[in-house]
Amino acid sequence: MPDFSPLSTLKRMASGAQLAAPGTLGRFELRRLLGQGAQSKVWLAFDPRLEREVAIKLMKPMRASDTSGLEQWLSEARTVSRLTHPNIVPVFEADVQDQQPFLVFEYVAGQTLAQLLASQGALPVTQAVALMVDVLGALVAAHAAGVVHRDLKPSNVMLDASGRARVMDFGIAQRISADPSSTGAGMAGTPAYMAPEAARGAPVSPSMDVFSAGLMLAELLWGKPLQPEQDAYRAIYRAAFQNLELPAALFDRLDDELKAVVLRALNSKAEQRYPSSEVFLAALQAWQSHLAAATPAEASAGNNSTLEFLLRRMRNKTDFPALSESVVRIQSMATSEKESISSITNEILKDVALTNKLLRLVNSAHYARGNSIGTVSRAVQLVGFNGIRNMALSLVLLEHMQDKTSAHLLREEFLRGLMAGSIAAELATTSDEGEEAFIGALFQNLGRMLTQFYFPEEAAGIRALVHAPHHAVSEEAASIRVLGMSFEALGMGVARSWGLPESIQRCIQLPAGDPPSRVPTEALSRLRWAARAANDMADGMMHADPEHVQLVLDAAAKKFNKALGMSVSQVKAATTTARRKLVDLADAMDLRVRKNSPAAHLLINPPEDDELHVEYTQRDHDALFSSELQATEVARAPVRHSAHSEAKQAVDQVAQTLTAGVQDITNAMVEEFKLSDVVRMILEAMFRALAFHRIIFCMRDPKTDTLTGRFGLGAGVEGVVKSFCVPLSGVTVPDLFATICAKGADTLISDARDPRLASRLPSWYIKFFNAPTFLILPLVLKGRPFGLIYADMAEIGGLKLGEKELALLRTLRNQAVMAFRQSQSS
Repeated sequence: MPDFSPLSTLKRMASGAQLAAPGTLGRFELRRLLGQGAQSKVWLAFDPRLEREVAIKLMKPMRASDTSGLEQWLSEARTVSRLTHPNIVPVFEADVQDQQPFLVFEYVAGQTLAQLLASQGALPVTQAVALMVDVLGALVAAHAAGVVHRDLKPSNVMLDASGRARVMDFGIAQRISADPSSTGAGMAGTPAYMAPEAARGAPVSPSMDVFSAGLMLAELLWGKPLQPEQDAYRAIYRAAFQNLELPAALFDRLDDELKAVVLRALNSKAEQRYPSSEVFLAALQAWQSHLAAATPAEASAGNNSTLEFLLRRMRNKTDFPALSESVVRIQSMATSEKESISSITNEILKDVALTNKLLRLVNSAHYARGNSIGTVSRAVQLVGFNGIRNMALSLVLLEHMQDKTSAHLLREEFLRGLMAGSIAAELATTSDEGEEAFIGALFQNLGRMLTQFYFPEEAAGIRALVHAPHHAVSEEAASIRVLGMSFEALGMGVARSWGLPESIQRCIQLPAGDPPSRVPTEALSRLRWAARAANDMADGMMHADPEHVQLVLDAAAKKFNKALGMSVSQVKAATTTARRKLVDLADAMDLRVRKNSPAAHLLINPPEDDELHVEYTQRDHDALFSSELQATEVARAPVRHSAHSEAKQAVDQVAQTLTAGVQDITNAMVEEFKLSDVVRMILEAMFRALAFHRIIFCMRDPKTDTLTGRFGLGAGVEGVVKSFCVPLSGVTVPDLFATICAKGADTLISDARDPRLASRLPSWYIKFFNAPTFLILPLVLKGRPFGLIYADMAEIGGLKLGEKELALLRTLRNQAVMAFRQSQSS
């Protein structure tokens, strides 16, 4: 680490050592000149030690004898380096080389306010005010630390990629003196932006920055300098002794409240100005609040942009700048040809929480590549830059949009976007298009998500209009009425301000009209139609009754299949795959929604034919997810040969018994048979092979629409079989058996004592059965259960199944369904 102490620096100056070769400054590589003034030059440089670009301000050489001036400069540099604020460009280092002091700053890509004014002219009122809110936020932090900028002007304020104003160049900043008689460093600063008392050589005070900020605000509103004096001495004299006159045309753009704010900030008498930058900031924020309370039409009056109005409101929230920075950084890494796996990995690893969540996500079913991935580097290699970008953007959006007052609504909006993205990725024809379709479909929901987070009251108003019992309107019409623009337009505006690729920006804009009858030749058009189809399906799943979801998806498949270049069955298959992946994706992202919310419908797995599975609405609120019936890998301690043989024989015996039962039933069904006989054979095969405590068969009673116990096997089964009663409709209280039957989900409950499960067990079951482990096999025909096989064990976790045993058990279950179907048709 370089020694920046005054003594060390003075020694280097005295030695006159030539430390910088052409194109270098110490360890820094000077790349190009960014700008220069009378006293300094600013270079874009590269720091090879930390592998980052920086800005270096190289001042004019100092005399070797001027040790007091150097000590003062270093003291000021230390003070400035301690300033930490989102609207301040930080100082990384200060040093001297070849008798030239230099400062190392963070490099902020963008333009200065001076460049913005030169290219655009006068800014919309809301934009000008919001930029000054950023600037004043920086001044409040600096003044609290005892620092006055003293050279505040448009060329010393940068606009970063997210549109945030960041104050830089505190290089001549002065410590606020406790001694009123101290004049500090005289009249340092730019004459055209000096406060009158500064031009007269008064002691340094924060009020000088208040005047300069007021002058900057007036300039942003007017579009050009208000004191364009070229001669420095005349400018200083004018600032010191002549009152500033503002153009009448400027005030025509302002309402009375804002006019009063500008005039007070520019009062020539310091004691009549705002007493501090904090009070000035509060005045501008009060004006913003009053404007926000106005109607959208009023907010956009006087050439104010509604989009800019909303963007500035968001930027005033503490989290939006950080969110914008993260999105811009991630996107720039993923699209840069110069970025390497190493640099992206290092950037992600800076955020421990993001690293852990990303690795968990990359190992989920949505992105899984077959083997567990334990490093970010490997993840980038396997998934690619765009895949990592999609994961990181998704996680950043979810992480930043955390608001206690409406957290559940935000999660639901995000889950809807995630569902759309998952479907869009499956609908794409290639993996690269799939990545673009995922993020495009997700970002089609950006405006809605941002509104819920930053404007929750407006979001509630929009929902009220959409769901009004009388005269309901579309979501687009409602958002325009409340926000002054549609969700789509807001999302596009934010994506543009973040510098997201044109493909994502265009994906946000839904294609109009009916889907084309053939696949669009342009790749971007294909992505947009895939994103629209995915969002239509996500909306349908979210708002349709669960039993009607498949009908909605079937209709969407028929509507979009030609535009997607897929058959109806292919679209349906892609949607089914996406729905299954979303459950794992949501779990990997720790995304939870309210159990009874519309978004919970998105976490219901689609039904599968002839497969044993478990469906659930929410993992963290429903313990059924752990009850999926699947092969059990049992870890066993080393055993002697004889013990191993005995264990193998026991396993083989289970399979042999089940196989014999399957064969017997197959033979019986070739001939004339009674349904009850076949079912008894199935129960016996299961009972003998798996050593159940009890096993019961139930049939639907059409009069009561309930599944009632008919017969069974096992200890004391005759006395309890008639007590088995599962309602298939009209269930008003949580009932585990009714839920499983309604979903047709074959389920193994390994530990019924789990409180989340025990609370859902019906009273009749607790009274007559109350087994610690049990199996439920609904028999389903045409989407409705007609029967049920129940089997239990006497001890917890007593049922262990290998792949072969599971397959045979599945076969027996299917034979029961086939037997019932044949008995109905004969």
